[in-house]
Amino acid sequence: MNSDRHTDNVEQGTTDMTVGNPRDLILAFAVPICLSQLFQQLYNTADSVIVGNFLGKSALAAVSSAGTLIYLLTSFVTGVALGAGVAISKYFGAGDYEEMSKAIHTNVAFGVVAGAALTVFGVWSTPTILRWMATDPKVLPDSIIYFRYYFYGGLAIVLYNIFTGIMTAVGDSKRPLYYLIVSSVLNIILDLLFVAGFRWGVESAAVATTISQIVSVILCIAHLTKRGTVYQISLRKIGFDRDMMGEIVRYGLPTGVQNSVIGFANVIVQTYINSFGEDAMAGYGSYAKIEGFAFLPITCFAIALATFVSQNLGAGKYDRAEIGARFGIRTSFILAETIGVFIFLCSPFLVSLFNRDPNVIFYGTQQAKTEALFFCLLAFSHCIAGICRGAGKAVVPMLIMFSVWCIFRILYITVAMNISHDIRLIYWAYPITWTISAVIYFIYYRRSNWVHGLD
Repeated sequence: MNSDRHTDNVEQGTTDMTVGNPRDLILAFAVPICLSQLFQQLYNTADSVIVGNFLGKSALAAVSSAGTLIYLLTSFVTGVALGAGVAISKYFGAGDYEEMSKAIHTNVAFGVVAGAALTVFGVWSTPTILRWMATDPKVLPDSIIYFRYYFYGGLAIVLYNIFTGIMTAVGDSKRPLYYLIVSSVLNIILDLLFVAGFRWGVESAAVATTISQIVSVILCIAHLTKRGTVYQISLRKIGFDRDMMGEIVRYGLPTGVQNSVIGFANVIVQTYINSFGEDAMAGYGSYAKIEGFAFLPITCFAIALATFVSQNLGAGKYDRAEIGARFGIRTSFILAETIGVFIFLCSPFLVSLFNRDPNVIFYGTQQAKTEALFFCLLAFSHCIAGICRGAGKAVVPMLIMFSVWCIFRILYITVAMNISHDIRLIYWAYPITWTISAVIYFIYYRRSNWVHGLD
């Protein structure tokens, strides 16, 4: 890389991961992502804490069930966007800015269409899906109104993921952090104002989130349309390039399908949880917010490894890609397990922050004690999936997640619930499937020639 390109990278906030110490680069890239995820989790958690303490456990159950349905409806789009990130990283690593620009503008066009479709479908289908999920009748009205207001911001949700994905793909993980800090603080202030202050009801928490997402999108647009950057978005260039869309789909479709089937499996799990009533729903949802903090090192290293691997493979630096991959796996593994031990030991107190009802605390703590010590295996699986995605081999994690985290998990829970209606059997579905996928990923990682995936 010549010095002019290095100077441009510094000025534009991008990171060329094909030169320099891999460990330092991955850490410098992953830490802002981790902080971004932390603020994301904090403001998601704030919704539940504020709703649970000011509107009661029925409202908490309604909001707590949001995660699985929201993930189901947004996961495919965000998965395809990750495919665009691989293409952008590859061309950035190779210094081919013309093709990178095509990937960026095609991705934005996809985001506009997909976001509009998500808004319409989310608002229209919410009541049907919630009834299909056997949502407790006492919770159903609040759940419907919460989801509908949330999905009015569907376009903002998709575009935010698209825009931050563009920045991440070129090694800029700091600006998404800054924008998310602004959004998180605003969301918490609005939650306190709408829910705790005005007592407007559960829908006001969704409105606060939507407003915050829109502000984030505006900040992203202001930066990405700035003149003189290699990743500048020009409104007149937004459109579908057929060849580039084909490449994005090739990289992103498997991840989109993978995310969707995981989301579908989680909806099935939520359906069975709903059959145990609002206490179990509130406890399960509270634990899910706590578990989100364990995903911080998992998500940030999976994203960092995808970017690092795709840039280096795009530049033909195969040995360097392997060195970075090993470091990222080890670090994420250790950090995730450390958080898991903390959650295992402190789960009663952590769950009580959401709601002090003894039954809610019981269910949330019971799930934490079952799952928390297996977070290291979850981290390993996600890191290998990120490496595969960065290498252009997204079909591999798609097949593993589909077969283990979807088909096997659903079959296991269905059979288990027919044998005994015991909620602990549902909790064990996660450690069991994490273990199986980790073993398969380990075998694949050791025996495959994944470094020659990109072409």
